[in-house]
Amino acid sequence: MNLPWFRRVGVFYVPAKLIGWIIFFSAIAYAVYVFIGIDGDSHSVSDALIHFVFSLLIIGAVYSLIGFLTSRT
Repeated sequence: MNLPWFRRVGVFYVPAKLIGWIIFFSAIAYAVYVFIGIDGDSHSVSDALIHFVFSLLIIGAVYSLIGFLTSRT
């Protein structure tokens, strides 16, 4: 495997290779897709945001795990 895909900057992981950028934009696209699905089923703005925050935390945790495993310290 050609590592590192990500570079650690503070507490964030910034893509360093093409595969890192693909993972980054895939995570953003999936977050938008999840938000549109949640927004269609919700009855108010606060209901949509409360449910979206939980999904965004999971997406961020998976992205951070991938960044942690594929970055060189």
